[in-house]
Amino acid sequence: MTEFKIYEPGLEEHPKSGAILGNFLMLLWIALGTAGCWFLEPIAAWIYLPFAVVMVFGVLRWLVCTKCYYYGKWCPIGWGKLSALLLKKGNMEDFGRSIGVKLAPMTYGLLTLIPLVCVVVSMIQDFAIPKVIVLVGLLLHSVYSGAISRRSSCKNCRMRLACPGCAVKSE
Repeated sequence: MTEFKIYEPGLEEHPKSGAILGNFLMLLWIALGTAGCWFLEPIAAWIYLPFAVVMVFGVLRWLVCTKCYYYGKWCPIGWGKLSALLLKKGNMEDFGRSIGVKLAPMTYGLLTLIPLVCVVVSMIQDFAIPKVIVLVGLLLHSVYSGAISRRSSCKNCRMRLACPGCAVKSE
């Protein structure tokens, strides 16, 4: 087992403006995903929406954020503050091997892939411009959050040495 280390050059707290933007984009992504599911089958949207909200703002916050350095602090998306309001602090040394760190990529992957598939299938059945707009929005969000935003957040994160999902390798 490796020794737990904090990336000391990382930010002590991230700007609040980033958390506001990050949460807006997260809600937009969930809205686009819900719309993408709705185009194929409204019941799919009614399943997707509560699942996305519960997993993103509840389960993953409990499984990941409670063990993070930023618990009670401003992290890139503000969830350290949210977690401290609602949940008991966990052990930071457990962060890298927590089930939440393993569950997060699978959850975000499914929450992206399912609406993409739904909107594409619905476009094959009945082409419409709103479907194209949702598809483009989902693709743009995926590129932004999966590459640009994530890399920027990881670069300044104190947990990057302990995080198996870190998008920035040692520099």
